[in-house]
Amino acid sequence: MPIATPEVYTEMLGRAKSQGFAYPAINVTSSQTLHAALRGFAEAESDGIVQISTGGAEFLSGATVKDMVTGSVAFAEFARVVAAKYPVNVALHTDHCPENKLDGFVRPLLEISKERVAKGQEPLFQSHMWDGSAVELEDNLRIAEELLAASKAARTILEIEVGVVGGEEDGIVGEINEKLYTTPGDALRTAEVLGLGDKGYYMTALTFGNVHGVYKPGHVKLRPEVLKEAQEAVGAKYGRTSPFDFVFHGGSGSSLEEIHAAIGYGVVKMNIDTDTQYAYTRPVVDHVLKNYDGVLKIDGEVGDKKAYDPRAYGKAAEAGMAARVVEAARHLKSAGNRMK
Repeated sequence: MPIATPEVYTEMLGRAKSQGFAYPAINVTSSQTLHAALRGFAEAESDGIVQISTGGAEFLSGATVKDMVTGSVAFAEFARVVAAKYPVNVALHTDHCPENKLDGFVRPLLEISKERVAKGQEPLFQSHMWDGSAVELEDNLRIAEELLAASKAARTILEIEVGVVGGEEDGIVGEINEKLYTTPGDALRTAEVLGLGDKGYYMTALTFGNVHGVYKPGHVKLRPEVLKEAQEAVGAKYGRTSPFDFVFHGGSGSSLEEIHAAIGYGVVKMNIDTDTQYAYTRPVVDHVLKNYDGVLKIDGEVGDKKAYDPRAYGKAAEAGMAARVVEAARHLKSAGNRMK
C-alpha cells in the first residue's frame, strides 16, 4: 500500500480511538531501520507510523551535510517508493522539534507540503510535532496556534506537547520534577486556544510522568489518570466525550497495565525509539562477537568478506528490530487491526 493519504491517516487515528488501540510510532534513522519498521508492521498486520527526529533528519542527509530538510525530503521520497511494497498503511511523522529548530525543520517542511498540495499532490509528511515543553504554556500555545494554521493549509496533522517529558532525547533534556504532570487547567487552556478540531486537527502529548531514555520497569512513576482528568475537564466544558487524541511519549520501562490504561484514556499513538535502537544493535554485536576473526583482519590475515559485508549483519539487525515492532503492536493492540 502507498503512504497514507491525509484521509487515510485521519481514518487510522479515528479507528484506533474508537476501537481501543494505539499505533506504534517508530523512530528510524536509515533505510535499513525504515525497512525494519515496515517489516514489523507487516508481520504484525498493523498499520503504523514511522517518524524521524531532528537528529535523525540530519543523519539521513549525510554525516557531513547535516541538513534536516534535505534528510527529511530524501527520507520521505524513499519511504514512498519502498512502503508501497508492504501490505500496511504507514504515515510519516517528524518527531520532537524545539523552538530553536522550527525554522530549519518543521516550518520549511510544512511549506513544501503546502506547495505540493497546491499542485494537487499529497503532503510530504502526514504530521509534525512541535515540542514546546521547554517554554511557558502561553508561548507554547501561541506557537502551536500559528503552526496549526500552517498545518491545516498543508493538509497535515500537528502534534503538540503540553507539559515536560523527563530524561533526554536528541539533545532535548527535561528535568524530572512536578512539571512532568500536565494539569486539567493546562488542558482547558489548550482547548481554548487551539479549539477541538475547528482550527485544524492536532494530537496532544500531555505528560503524566513520562521519561525518555532507558529505565527498568517500576522506575518511571506514571499517572495515566492525568489523561482521564484532562479528558473529563475539557469534555465537561465543551460537551464532548474524550475530546483529545493523546500521544504517549517516553514509554520505555512502562508496564503493560499502564500502557493499556493510557490507551483507555485516549492514547492513539505511542512513540518507540530506545527499545528499537537496542533491538537493532544487539544482533550486530552478536554477529561481531561470533565472527570476530572474520570481521577483522587479525595477525596479517584477510578476514572473511562474507562476515564483514554490511548486508550480513544488516539483515540480522533488521530482523531484530522488526521483531520488537511486532511486540509493540501486540502491546498496543494494533496487531491484526490493519485497514483493508
